[in-house]
Amino acid sequence: MIYLDNAATSYPKPKTVMAALQDYLENVGASPGRSGHQLAAAAGRILFQTRTALARLFQLNDPGRIIFTQNATESLNLALFGLLRPGDRVLTSGLEHNAVMRPLRRLEELRKITIDILPGTTTSHYDLKLLEQWCDQKKYRMAVINHGSNVIGSLAPLQTMLPILKEHQIISVIDGAQSAGAHPINLETLDPDVFCFTGHKSLYGPPGTGGLYIKKGIEPEALLFGGTGSRSETEYQPEFMPDRYESGTPNTLGLAGLKAGVEFIEETGLDRIIEHERGLADYLRRDLKEIPGLKLYEPKPDEERLPVISFTIDNLSPSEIGHRLDREFSIMTRVGLHCAPRAHQSIGTFPQGTVRLAPGYFNNSKEISKVVTALSIIAGGHYD
Repeated sequence: MIYLDNAATSYPKPKTVMAALQDYLENVGASPGRSGHQLAAAAGRILFQTRTALARLFQLNDPGRIIFTQNATESLNLALFGLLRPGDRVLTSGLEHNAVMRPLRRLEELRKITIDILPGTTTSHYDLKLLEQWCDQKKYRMAVINHGSNVIGSLAPLQTMLPILKEHQIISVIDGAQSAGAHPINLETLDPDVFCFTGHKSLYGPPGTGGLYIKKGIEPEALLFGGTGSRSETEYQPEFMPDRYESGTPNTLGLAGLKAGVEFIEETGLDRIIEHERGLADYLRRDLKEIPGLKLYEPKPDEERLPVISFTIDNLSPSEIGHRLDREFSIMTRVGLHCAPRAHQSIGTFPQGTVRLAPGYFNNSKEISKVVTALSIIAGGHYD
């Protein structure tokens, strides 16, 4: 089996992640912050150490600004529903995932917000000149930007975009679902107002883990209210971080795995992981371009990118290609619209979508060679 669906969920997980899950179940098992005994204290340490590990990875000074959620979707919902007010105007891009667009469309119905979608240019998926013009001409409350596209791997130029938003006092919310763990991120330098991430992709954690960083001074309304293990004498939600946003018993099991995943990145070296994954992606792009009838959809050559590759083959539907890769060659991919119809409209592949290949750290060049051979066969040609 060759697994190339890492942009959806990374697989396999590092052995240390599986060991951390087993250790929690066998040796801890308790809820953090709810009791005073030693097992509850051990569970509390897991949460603290996971926050601290994430802060190190994201080069963030204050781990207490990291809030745990079950995924990037919940994080984005917390930011959007918690910060947008009736009548606000929002700026977003043409490469957004439905984790952004569906909450925005719901807020369009509920709170009558206005949504402006920044188009691309002939040389980039981001029209930075138009971004400046719109920010000068329109009064935006918020901009929501996908850091890394799950369809073509394009990376938003945040170093350029965020200062423009800051100059115009526009709240910046960054969807880092694809970039966290797959690209260097320095939150102190970038200085976004909110950065959302998930644990089950390039952070190597289990499903049901994720979170967001909230900058000091940015105060979304909470989505959930309830027990936090703190200030139990009052029936009102605590106002301090992170308890304000973390009601209910947390997914301590999953967060133990997420901690181990982040530590795996640290021990292996983020640069080493990036070099390996992008080397495999470059290998794929180079050889796929030689297959007649296969079309790649990708960023411009001089744009930074993630190891995410989308393609179509003439006269074959993406679903047929994916089915054959799976059944005939045991190659796991993702086909269709990837929960990002807006992105496919931007690249001209709506409504059928594309086939997406997303190599990960545990793939190797021999597997990539087999994938190219399989696609050459499916396309009706041969591969030497």
